[in-house]
Amino acid sequence: MPHFRIETNLSSDKIPEDFVLKAVPVLAKALGKPEQYCVVSVIPNVAMSFGGTSDPCAIANLMSIGALGVEQNKKHAKVLFELVEKELGIKNDKMYITFEDNPTGNVGFKGTTFHAIFG
Repeated sequence: MPHFRIETNLSSDKIPEDFVLKAVPVLAKALGKPEQYCVVSVIPNVAMSFGGTSDPCAIANLMSIGALGVEQNKKHAKVLFELVEKELGIKNDKMYITFEDNPTGNVGFKGTTFHAIFG
């Protein structure tokens, strides 16, 4: 159910082939969620400028059912910014992350919603 989506002006050849595989366990650990439900996606080659430059930059969104909040997001931001800077070379002052805590009824899975699955 958690999804960390990154849109970046990096070209696809600058995204390490194993980035998403490395990022899933980091995301799962940060959120306390099973890896099997975590999704990481990177959309490269986006026409994007951050602060009026063409330096490597990104915009990201972290969606989850729960495990988000004012204090939790500070910890998530630290871990995710470190991951992106280490693996993609995007500096932490060239990316925003938005946090989206969705209710169970707004996330579908296996032909229904998590609200129905969780009862």
